[in-house]
Amino acid sequence: MTPALTKLKVLHPGTWHLSTRLVVVMLALLTVICALVGLVAYTTLSVTANSQLDTAVQQASVRTAAYYTGSPTQRDPLDARATSAGQLSAVLSDAVVHYAGILASDGTRKQLTLADATVLAALPTDGSFVDKTLTLGDYRLQAQAAPDGSILITGLPRTATEQTLSTLVLSIGLVSLAGLMALGWAGTAIIRRNLRPLAQLSETATKVSTLRLDAGEVALSARVPDTVAHPGTEVGNVGSAFNAMLDNVSHALEARQLSETKLRRFVADASHELRTPLTAIRGYAELLSMTEPLSEDGQLSLGRVQDQSIRMSRLVEDLLTLARLDETRNGAAQNTPATKTSNVSPLVMEAVSDLQVATPDHEWTFSVPDEAVDSCTDAGTLRQILLNLLSNAAKHTPPGTAVHTTLSKEADGSCLLEISDNGPGIDPEFQKIIFDRFSRADTARTGTTGSTGLGLSIVQGLVQANGGSVSMSSTLGNTTFTVRLPGRPRIPGPPPPPETK
Repeated sequence: MTPALTKLKVLHPGTWHLSTRLVVVMLALLTVICALVGLVAYTTLSVTANSQLDTAVQQASVRTAAYYTGSPTQRDPLDARATSAGQLSAVLSDAVVHYAGILASDGTRKQLTLADATVLAALPTDGSFVDKTLTLGDYRLQAQAAPDGSILITGLPRTATEQTLSTLVLSIGLVSLAGLMALGWAGTAIIRRNLRPLAQLSETATKVSTLRLDAGEVALSARVPDTVAHPGTEVGNVGSAFNAMLDNVSHALEARQLSETKLRRFVADASHELRTPLTAIRGYAELLSMTEPLSEDGQLSLGRVQDQSIRMSRLVEDLLTLARLDETRNGAAQNTPATKTSNVSPLVMEAVSDLQVATPDHEWTFSVPDEAVDSCTDAGTLRQILLNLLSNAAKHTPPGTAVHTTLSKEADGSCLLEISDNGPGIDPEFQKIIFDRFSRADTARTGTTGSTGLGLSIVQGLVQANGGSVSMSSTLGNTTFTVRLPGRPRIPGPPPPPETK
């Protein structure tokens, strides 16, 4: 996966932990609520403050108009006796602005600029309230007609109103941020505490998933703790159901193990019981062929009896070998650690020579290194592994197939054995079960039939019992079986001398 895809996966909410998603959703909802509350509060205060400012402008306009028109000679509308600090007053007559100014807090007049006068001259004269930005700040203005026909303009600064609204916005923002931080911390702690049983449930499921349940004796003892698996809550119901499922699986595994044990015992007992009769059949058949004159058809039938008894004996020996391997794997028999090593090179040469004599219609070659390749596997086991693999290649490939055996030593000292052929290959579907017992694919590879389907299973069992591994790869014209076996065992050195004080 590329770094970009990894980053997108991390950012995708679907990949977050449940606790993270709950906290994010909770904070998002609280943010929306705070925003709505702040918007309503800001709008309400803004309307109220503007209404109060409009009232103040209207009252100032009435006072100024009464003072300005209450004398035979028109007075200055910005006289301190008729205005308050910060008030703007002006008279518009014949499109010319007169008496334009702002009364400062110390009683002095601040004159307006020409640009300000132009703005005032453009005001509507219907008595409506208008917000304008002048040189000295933002003002709420009102223009209305005076009795003498002139237009009297009055205004008050918006500074106090804007400061009030700004303070409200800042207060709402700080309080909302503090609330979000506190809720995020407290919500995370509460959610994680309540979701802790889910983590215990996941831990139990992970333990079960790591167990090998396909074969052998399985001790399925993992259970969800009783403190979690108590019905009544959602998590408790899941935990209780999970424990019930594990109980059913455990009972099924015990029944499967009992059935497998009975089957293995039956196969082993039957194989032992069949060895003596089969040996007797072969002996009497050989004795009959040597002592009694038989016709040509009789000799042919007797030969078939001998061949089938030999084939049956091989099947019995294979079943006994698998039974012994099963006992070793299940702990019924303990392997003694190998203290001696076997040189694999001469065993490879002997096995290839035997197959060259037994199956001359194949091309048999091998390559071994000059140095000795040792393995801590006994010679009999190595010989059986080699003969089974080479016989498998001889049975399931057509005449003329080249079979090459390669022996080498890996860097860690282990033994590497590869048997390759240039036959037609193995069906990809059959490759998945090729090491299973009684797996046969006579139709998958051309050649003679009659295989019991146990040879490769025995190879896998022998290799694994000796701490090795076997694998297979096959394509058209190239099939290779690879066996890795441990090399010379390490002999522990003497313990270090005790320290002297």
